[in-house]
Amino acid sequence: MGKTDSKAEAGAAVLVIDDDRKLCRLIRDYLGPMGYTITTVHTGPDGVAQVAAQPWHAIILDVMLPGLDGFEVLKQIRRVSDVPVLMLTARGDEADRIVGLEIGADDYLPKTFSPRELLARLRAVTRRATRVTRPEQEAAEEIVVGQLRINPGTRTAVLDDEALALTPVEFDLLASLARAAGRVKSRDQLLEEIRERSYEVFDRSIDVHISSLRKKLGDDPKEPRFIRTLRSAGYLLINPDAEET
Repeated sequence: MGKTDSKAEAGAAVLVIDDDRKLCRLIRDYLGPMGYTITTVHTGPDGVAQVAAQPWHAIILDVMLPGLDGFEVLKQIRRVSDVPVLMLTARGDEADRIVGLEIGADDYLPKTFSPRELLARLRAVTRRATRVTRPEQEAAEEIVVGQLRINPGTRTAVLDDEALALTPVEFDLLASLARAAGRVKSRDQLLEEIRERSYEVFDRSIDVHISSLRKKLGDDPKEPRFIRTLRSAGYLLINPDAEET
């Protein structure tokens, strides 16, 4: 996809799940001329059904929904898809944001967002998920750290012969840490790599995504087998070969 264009990839399909019909119209009116095809539904069950009905470029998901709340909808989405999900919170409640990120959201916005910020966040989450794989990436060798195997070409990760169900952000974090196994990566370095900083982002989301990644690895932060936190420095992926020497 290269440089950022003023238009979305032709026909990029975005599903908006929100019971605020006025806001849905505003999103459609703003994103439509940018090249996005916007579909809106207004209940949690309808959102889940639409996710299963066709592939989506991205999903914009409200927390407060009738039928099923946004968190339950997100859980059901993550059982079948790693589509980028941008969550909306009515109150800008930090607890809601953290819960959403922990269960698989890629980013969040309070409902006081500006249209330009919505577009920037949407481009960011879709850029990570739809990044064109270059031939040299397809041919890249697996990254192997102990019993953990990461394939950058297919964007898959396996631990003890079991596939890991990772979101795009979690995969990028794990791959970044694995490439530097045994060395510390600061939060700023991780943000630079996975967020392509050209606008303000939610820095604490790194910690939340690391927490979610640890859970999927079955890691105990108090006695880590994989990811170690170094206070005020960042994170490192433990290299078991180095640990034994």
